[in-house]
Amino acid sequence: MFPASDSSPAETGKAQPTATGDAAKIAAASGTAAAPSKGAARTKSGTTKAAKTGAKKTKAAATKTSSVDNRLPPGGVNMVTPSALAQTSYYKVGDYVTFGWNYTSLSVKPAKIDVYVSCAANSATYTISNNATFEPTGKVVWDTKPEASGTAPLLTETYTLVIHDASKDITAVPVAGHLDTYDQFFFGMYTPQPYTPLSGKTSPCYPRDHIHPDIPATDGWRCATCSGALSSTDLQALKFMLGMCIITVLSFTWFAGGFGALF
Repeated sequence: MFPASDSSPAETGKAQPTATGDAAKIAAASGTAAAPSKGAARTKSGTTKAAKTGAKKTKAAATKTSSVDNRLPPGGVNMVTPSALAQTSYYKVGDYVTFGWNYTSLSVKPAKIDVYVSCAANSATYTISNNATFEPTGKVVWDTKPEASGTAPLLTETYTLVIHDASKDITAVPVAGHLDTYDQFFFGMYTPQPYTPLSGKTSPCYPRDHIHPDIPATDGWRCATCSGALSSTDLQALKFMLGMCIITVLSFTWFAGGFGALF
């Protein structure tokens, strides 16, 4: 009466192993295929992250490079010691010379700077500071003694102070916000000349304290207020003038007294 009942278990028994085997095969195939897919996903994710990181670095570098507006002027120098508004300064060879300055329009600070002095007369360069660390306010002291300069002797001439970025050439093209070569401060140097006496005669001005200590006693110079400064001729002329004055006063007094003008 129930033919379907007798055949269902058999059919079910045959189908069950088949279904289980197929499931196992499908699962195995699915696992095998999934493994490469997971690795590929990780590789793809790593590549994407690296690409994003590289893009960020490139963007940051581009931002850092282009952070200075090209419309800005190049960086410059404003002299403080001596003042740029003062008249031309002159310094004696052998003295210490101090230079001080501030920076203007400087957006990118240089790491190192060079400071030196140039002279067009002898085409010489005198280094004051080489590869010095950058400071917001610059200051150098130049020893102008011949043994300190170590180069050509300093002449009585006009000199130029030069300040520039040590990492760049002095003739580099100015860049907005970067320190440009400064060579607009001029000053003079001079060498004192030895004293030349007016004559070879001994000065009659004594004692020695009455003349300048830097002037030798054999310069021929005379002191009008010193004892013995007047010659015999000068003394005679002075006595004559004084005698004439006395005679004139006495004569006028006698003449006026004769007419009763004084009474």
